[in-house]
Amino acid sequence: MESEKKQRLVIDGNAFYEIDLKCLEEKKKKQEAAKKHRQKGQRK
Repeated sequence: MESEKKQRLVIDGNAFYEIDLKCLEEKKKKQEAAKKHRQKGQRK
C-alpha cells in the first residue's frame, strides 16, 4: 500500500515550498546507489 502522504509543505520565512515526497525518495535511492557504486570502485 502506498503512503497517503505524497507532499510536504515547507515554510521558510515568507516562501512556501511544496515537496513531492515520492520524487525525494527516488532521488535518495539514486544517491545511495551511486554511493555504493563508488565504494565498490575504491576497494579494488
